Amino acid sequence: MAALAAAEAAAPRGPAEAAEAAETAELSRALSRLLPGLEADSKLVLEVLFGLHACFCACPGAGHAKRCLADLSLMPCLPQGLRWGRREVLLGVHGLGQGGGTEGAALVTGDLPCPTDHFHMQSESLIGPLMQTISHQHWKVRVAVIEATGTVIQFGSGKSVDDVLPHFAQRLFDDVPQVRQAVTCVVGGWLLDLRDRYSFFPKLIPLLLSSLEDEMPGVAHTAASLWEKVGLQWQQENEEDLKDKLDFASPPPAHHPSPETRPGLGCRELIFRNLSKILPAICHDITDWVVGTRVKSAQLLVVLLRHAEDHTTQHLEVVLRTLLHACADDEGAVVSSCVRSAELIGAFVSPDVFLRLMWPMLKKSPSASGLLVLASVIRGCPGEALQPHLKAIATELAHTHICQGAENREYGENLLLCVRALVAVCREDCRGSSLQLMEVLVTILAFAGATGLGDEVQETMAALAAVNGGDSQDLYQEHVGPLLEWLARSHHDWTVHSAELLQFNVLVTQAGPALGAALPYLVPILRSCLQPARDPQMRLKLFSVLSRVLLRAKETLDSHGQFHSYLDTVIMDILVPNLQWHAGRTAAAIRTAAVSCLWALISSEVLSATQIQDVQRTLMPQVLTTLEEDSQTTRLTSCRIISVFLEASGGAIDPDKFTKIYPELLKRLDDVSNDVRLAAASALVAWLQCIRKDAGKSQSQSDIQHLYRELLVYLDDAESTVQDAVLEVLKAGSVLFPDLLVTETEAVMHKHRSPAYCEQLLQHVQPRASAQ
Repeated sequence: MAALAAAEAAAPRGPAEAAEAAETAELSRALSRLLPGLEADSKLVLEVLFGLHACFCACPGAGHAKRCLADLSLMPCLPQGLRWGRREVLLGVHGLGQGGGTEGAALVTGDLPCPTDHFHMQSESLIGPLMQTISHQHWKVRVAVIEATGTVIQFGSGKSVDDVLPHFAQRLFDDVPQVRQAVTCVVGGWLLDLRDRYSFFPKLIPLLLSSLEDEMPGVAHTAASLWEKVGLQWQQENEEDLKDKLDFASPPPAHHPSPETRPGLGCRELIFRNLSKILPAICHDITDWVVGTRVKSAQLLVVLLRHAEDHTTQHLEVVLRTLLHACADDEGAVVSSCVRSAELIGAFVSPDVFLRLMWPMLKKSPSASGLLVLASVIRGCPGEALQPHLKAIATELAHTHICQGAENREYGENLLLCVRALVAVCREDCRGSSLQLMEVLVTILAFAGATGLGDEVQETMAALAAVNGGDSQDLYQEHVGPLLEWLARSHHDWTVHSAELLQFNVLVTQAGPALGAALPYLVPILRSCLQPARDPQMRLKLFSVLSRVLLRAKETLDSHGQFHSYLDTVIMDILVPNLQWHAGRTAAAIRTAAVSCLWALISSEVLSATQIQDVQRTLMPQVLTTLEEDSQTTRLTSCRIISVFLEASGGAIDPDKFTKIYPELLKRLDDVSNDVRLAAASALVAWLQCIRKDAGKSQSQSDIQHLYRELLVYLDDAESTVQDAVLEVLKAGSVLFPDLLVTETEAVMHKHRSPAYCEQLLQHVQPRASAQ
């Protein structure tokens, strides 16, 4: 050290430099004399080193002094000093050191006068204590340890990088932003200045890129700045290899999601060349049991794909398989990042490639996550690139194994996302595939009861119709026939559990006026599925759907005025077989459904009086038998149907059949339901009016007399509403044989609890009887 000081003193210097050199030389000589004592007292070594650290930090000529003291004269003190530094670090783990661990870390930050040429021989011994302290409870200690580790690795042995990286990766999850910032800065420094950094690129790059997605803007900005410097430095160091790419720089891909923030060439090349080494670890960690690890891995995958651009293609199968698993994650942040990754795949990879890999995965195991990945890839893909594959995609989605893959909400939502993505990306080009897309939408709507997606499906259908220049009804007008034909292929095998039955119900109830043009497809399906031999539960569902459309027949089945051509088929092949009596509750429920359909048909105002008469001649016997059903609804509806039949007949009914009607109606006046009793009374009025129009009413005198007597009993009913209804029936029938009615009324008046109704009846009938 004295020789070095003498050599420097011999060089010509200015007055200030000469004075500084003289002071340094004197300090060096003093230390040389102290070395034997320092070696004997190891603790004194540490105190001297910290004292020197303080002096050098305050000394204006500290730099020159450090250069002098970096002589071999301090080499004997270095091991002892580092041992005491390790001790201070370890004591800091337990909070026993005076500086809580920060002093021990400060010893190795590079500010102390340690000779770096020999430091690497002792550096590995510091890694263990530092890594034990890196999770210290105080964030300032953690920051100091991270910075100290950076210095140890920088000036020590690169062998320790592998030991340090897991601990640094764990600190990226630290709750304190300063700790994450420290990791980012240290890793960035290594990528820029570490001597053998090229061999550690695959391990260091993920740590720095993870900070690009940090929740704190400051950390993310630091990471972005360092990464840009790393890429630029690497680009300059490898300029010969990149000469062609630098001289003939390619523009950003035409559909780059953010061309203004496209990474530089050096950054992209670094990812291209290291992606195969980084990707397996990402794909593994993205399914880790720790939520934070999965979130970070998913975010890092987005960054990697944004840098990889079209180089993603060679790793596409692995990436897609990873996304399929990750998109099923319960953590929303993981799924969100995976969706962004899938969109980047759509932007950078040809549809030819990703579709060739996606379809086998979906066919083998259709899943909600697979559909989400497909929807995201489609959404990121440019329309002109996707257009040649549009028909194939729509056809695949419409296949049973995909569109009926599951009935839960998540599956339906993601299937709907696929359709929405196609419509949003391809727009007018969807016209040629609208039939297949309608098949998918009808299927999703069929399961809307389980998924609750009815409104979303209607919105998507409206969007599809809008790109075709119309509305939803226009889509049904165009496709209801082919859709019914598509469903008719399997209708012989339908049961109540068939998805096709749900699809058929949706199509019939939603098509509206379009049904009028689809009767050649609709009626044969109904005739086949409503035969008595078919599944009873399925028949009940179909009758319910048929009743709804018959109630609005003018707007649905008869919207084109062609329903009358199929009336005989509906009556003879559908209603008649199902009105036949069979034992059992299910059979009774089917008869109720058939009666409801008949009522919907005759009350829809699509049948003329002549057509109603034809229906009456065919169905009156079956309807009369349904007056005895256990179902109140059936009895009530049957009374109303009979009333309509009688009103439309104009008396033109076979006398033998006609006389069989009123006894059945009289029985209903004893019904437990007042509604049925009132409906029966109304039907009796219609029956009596038919007698008035019949020229041979004298032949019915005995029947009329029997009817008068029975009705007079109900004139004393406990229900006033029934009394009023019966009074109206008697008044309506009084025009037939008024004298007879007066006689019968006077004969029973004294038996009634109150003669009020009898008196009203006599007041109404006696003038007519006197006139005769």
